[in-house]
Amino acid sequence: MSAGLPQSILFCCDHNAVRSPMAEGIMKKLFGFDVYVQSVGVINDLEIDGFAIAACKEIDVELARHRSRSFDELEQSGEALAGFDVIVALSPASQRRALELTRYFHLTVEYWQIMDPTGLGETRDQKLNVYRQTRDQILAQIERNWSQK
Repeated sequence: MSAGLPQSILFCCDHNAVRSPMAEGIMKKLFGFDVYVQSVGVINDLEIDGFAIAACKEIDVELARHRSRSFDELEQSGEALAGFDVIVALSPASQRRALELTRYFHLTVEYWQIMDPTGLGETRDQKLNVYRQTRDQILAQIERNWSQK
């Protein structure tokens, strides 16, 4: 475990269907039980994206069982945002929502500019390549912030 590794991290994006589940899965693979990790979206209107599942499966990160949920559903299930050390927003909308919801809490909200791969590419191979780029951006950012030294 790295010295700067928080005890708990919440990743968030727009729908909790691509970027935040990827980040959650990658973080869990790299750090296991050293850190508590969850993910949410601003809204929950989509299921996990098949291309996200495929791109992460290539690096042995399992996302097929992920169930999307929103900030509101997280709170309704009994998990308070104040219980997280760091919230990492992966989209501008999720950053705004996280800052709005945590304005009275003492916790860190970070914004990582990660490409949204949805709607990019025309063929299956092109689409998968774009999702791989997003996955690799997330992996590189996690390693930059919390590499295991």
